[in-house]
Amino acid sequence: MDIALFLFGFLFMLLGLVGSFLPVLPGPPVSWLGLLMLYLTKSVPDDWWFLGITGGVALIVFALDYIIPAIGTKKFGGTRAGVIGTTIGLIVGLIAPIPGGIIIGPFVGALVGELSNKADNKTALKAAFGSFLGFLTGTFMKFVVAIIFMGLFLSTAWEYKAALFPYFN
Repeated sequence: MDIALFLFGFLFMLLGLVGSFLPVLPGPPVSWLGLLMLYLTKSVPDDWWFLGITGGVALIVFALDYIIPAIGTKKFGGTRAGVIGTTIGLIVGLIAPIPGGIIIGPFVGALVGELSNKADNKTALKAAFGSFLGFLTGTFMKFVVAIIFMGLFLSTAWEYKAALFPYFN
């Protein structure tokens, strides 16, 4: 059973890394599920403080991922239309077979959203840049947290490798 929990945990860790870039998967919370799976094994002692703190970090980063692009858009003079455009652009960028679509999509979406809101070209471009900057900041933050969680997962698994994998000793 420990091997199955370890493998599911590792799968969640990989999905969390991918989820750092895809808006469909919440990266850090999925990575945290990987940590939870590891700590549910009989081989690794329970550490509810560790799981509580990392779970709190995952939830805070998850919430900030929705707030930061909006702050970036507002800070650079954008409107709600720019924020909506960013989200739509991100989804289109993921689906469209365009190289770099995940990066270009949010920028173009914010620009179109602002232009449809009757903003002049300079204001729309500035707001689109703010939204894009917010998107990149959120993505970077999620990726860093997912990498840290992966490191914690691997170091804990390595520490308890003899108990997790008794057949390989």
